[in-house]
Amino acid sequence: MRSRNWQTPKNLLITMSLAVTVSFATWMALLNNFVIEKAAFTGAEIGMLQSVREIPGFLAFTAVLVLLILKEQTFAYISLALLGIGVAITGYFPSVVGLYLTTFLMSVGFHYYETIKQSISLQWLSIEEAPAVLGQLIAVGSMASLFVYCFLWLAQEYFHFTYETIYLLGGGVCILLTLFMWLAFPRFEGKTPQRKHLLMRKRYWLYYALTFMGGARRQIFTVFAGFLMVEKFGYSVSDIAALYIVNHLFNWAFAARIGALVGRIGERRALTFEYCGLFCVFTAYAFVNDANWAAGLYVADHLFFSLAIAIKTYFQKIADPGDMASTAGVAFTINHIAAVVIPALFGLVWLVSPAAVFLMGSGMAAISLLLARNIPLRPEVGNEVVFGKVEFVDAR
Repeated sequence: MRSRNWQTPKNLLITMSLAVTVSFATWMALLNNFVIEKAAFTGAEIGMLQSVREIPGFLAFTAVLVLLILKEQTFAYISLALLGIGVAITGYFPSVVGLYLTTFLMSVGFHYYETIKQSISLQWLSIEEAPAVLGQLIAVGSMASLFVYCFLWLAQEYFHFTYETIYLLGGGVCILLTLFMWLAFPRFEGKTPQRKHLLMRKRYWLYYALTFMGGARRQIFTVFAGFLMVEKFGYSVSDIAALYIVNHLFNWAFAARIGALVGRIGERRALTFEYCGLFCVFTAYAFVNDANWAAGLYVADHLFFSLAIAIKTYFQKIADPGDMASTAGVAFTINHIAAVVIPALFGLVWLVSPAAVFLMGSGMAAISLLLARNIPLRPEVGNEVVFGKVEFVDAR
């Protein structure tokens, strides 16, 4: 197939970002209201649901085994199709067991896609362009989210669409975009052949540690920040959609600049700024009693998390180019070790003290800050950390 000017790896990554964002944003925006209104969830059930959602992320290391059979691009398409199907059928199973099952199916597609996306993006993009393009992908995702949340606000506020209809539309768009990508784009290959076996390297230890803490810390925001809005401040679906619109307006405006900023100031400074900010935000979450202040914290929280692309670009600079695919799966598993446990465990803590959940998030941000300060100002092969260096042995 002859490639046209628009049939580029970057445009394929953009289209993939659109597909995953439309489906996952629909699922996330409706989730808290759907589970409370239709399945009578408490903090314990929502915590367990989020733990179920993270199980496929914990198993992401198996992606490298699938790559023995499938090309990475094909695997990404199949993963997106599973995500779309899982979201499309969610509204038809408004029970505890039904939600656990549809969430698991959706999550298998989402996490395998995210694993493969990390691998192919770091293979297809050069070290120089990666920070800016990864930032642009976040901005594209935010623009797609804006469309989704505007639609949700109109659908609930004026057209009174049912949960079933909205979930079906969100998942269906993902399926249609996946079919378009399968038919319209050529198959792209990375410059370096990838190792098709599981591996962990001692010299990547700081990357693994940052990834682990990122997974633990992210759950506080993903699971409990949104739940706080509904349970404590009584946000409706349209309120949540409006909050997400504001959130993604900021992301759309600043994410590309954030990616370029990481390229200019380096990973160490970018992550230091992120973790200092998250420490303050989580501490404020613990004591906030005003719905408007809580909404402001939510937006700030999401912006700080955009700086996490610095972890990926740090790894790109220190890694053997042939390690991208195998390490992406291992990294996602490490990222989700805590993610499988924390939602269920902290859901029980939530029943006693919601403030304690966010204060533990502050502690996680402080640990992440200490790790970030161990990144060299100019990371590269042989200069992976400031302290705790491991002798590099070329495995090729």
